[in-house]
Amino acid sequence: MKLFHALLALGVATMLVGTPARAVELSIVSGDTGDGIKVLREILDRYEKDSGNKVSIVVMPTSGTDQFGQYRLWLAAGNSDIDVYQTDVIWAPQLASQLVDLTAATKDIVAEHFPSIIQSQTVNGKLVALPIFTDAPALYYRKDLLDKYGAKAPATWKELADTAKLVMDKERAAGNRDIWGFVFQGNAYEGLTCDALEWVMSNGGGQIIEPDGSISINNPKAAAMLDMIKGWVGTIAPPGVLAYQEEESRGVWQTGNAVFMRNWPYAYALGNGEGSPITGKFDVAPLPAGTGEGARAVATLGGWNLAVSKYSKHPDAAIELVKFIASPAMQKYRTLKTSNLPTIQALYDDADIAREQPIVPRWKRIFLNAVPRPSAATRIKYNEASSQFWNAVHNTLSGDGTAADNLADLEAMLTKLKGRGW
Repeated sequence: MKLFHALLALGVATMLVGTPARAVELSIVSGDTGDGIKVLREILDRYEKDSGNKVSIVVMPTSGTDQFGQYRLWLAAGNSDIDVYQTDVIWAPQLASQLVDLTAATKDIVAEHFPSIIQSQTVNGKLVALPIFTDAPALYYRKDLLDKYGAKAPATWKELADTAKLVMDKERAAGNRDIWGFVFQGNAYEGLTCDALEWVMSNGGGQIIEPDGSISINNPKAAAMLDMIKGWVGTIAPPGVLAYQEEESRGVWQTGNAVFMRNWPYAYALGNGEGSPITGKFDVAPLPAGTGEGARAVATLGGWNLAVSKYSKHPDAAIELVKFIASPAMQKYRTLKTSNLPTIQALYDDADIAREQPIVPRWKRIFLNAVPRPSAATRIKYNEASSQFWNAVHNTLSGDGTAADNLADLEAMLTKLKGRGW
């Protein structure tokens, strides 16, 4: 608790406005990765001390796809046992009707957050979730190995492939037989939608489904990019990458067995943690761009928020809990402990964060490349559209059909889905 007291001493105190006079028991659902659950528990311990309430954590699988499916079941059943849900940035349009409107309760604090993130959680004028941290992935690279072989952080995906092969081959020849060039999230789940959106859009291949609802994914630039990635599986990327999610990728990376990794900010603090074999040996850079007209660096906008179930027996207490966790003091605590990116703009200029987590101010440059997944365009059908996309990509990477054929089939499926109404 020393860090909490230090934060309060710095004047970043958290106010619990309107805390209920009688203690209540609340529950919060979370599927945090890395040390996220541990840090959440520490924050909740502080909340319990200040409020007198008790909060239990319902731990979920780390897969966002699995979490979303369970959330839908609980909410459809009107489950009153869950008070607060930790929600992905893309879920607001799909869950809005079963969440409490936080607009009035947060009117004095929403201006502290990045406007784009608040907008992403606003559906038909109703703020359905309050952000607690944001995400944009980066390219992690072994600076020591690149320096050893006179290489630099790649600006394009082709440069990444060439550098990965160069370093991997030389390291293996020197006896490091377990090293691979690149690890990413290749499993058939929402994480692959994020990775593949970056590949396709960075090559000028569009946003899968554009903001106006037009389906753009079936094009030669998108197909060419997926064909290139397919060629990496089993060459610079391990064959098992097709089953990797975030933690499997990080596991290979953090044991020192990858030159490059695509992952979210949470992996930075863990990679530099006590006992990590790669502490001080790596750095991050923006994800590479494709080549040709329209190519640019792209990072999928991620992030997590807290929403109050409309079936909660204690909505007022649940709202105060959400505000506590999302407050400047608690976001600062989370950032210092996990390197998660805050959603409160002022924290990017915070001296303590700059000293303890110097990567956070630098990540602002990566965040500028962030693009949303097409959840706004597809609204309640996003999960189905994303599933169709990641399956088409996974089939391609697995050698089950060509990229051109799979994207043509995907376009037909998305067109049919759109015809049923987004």
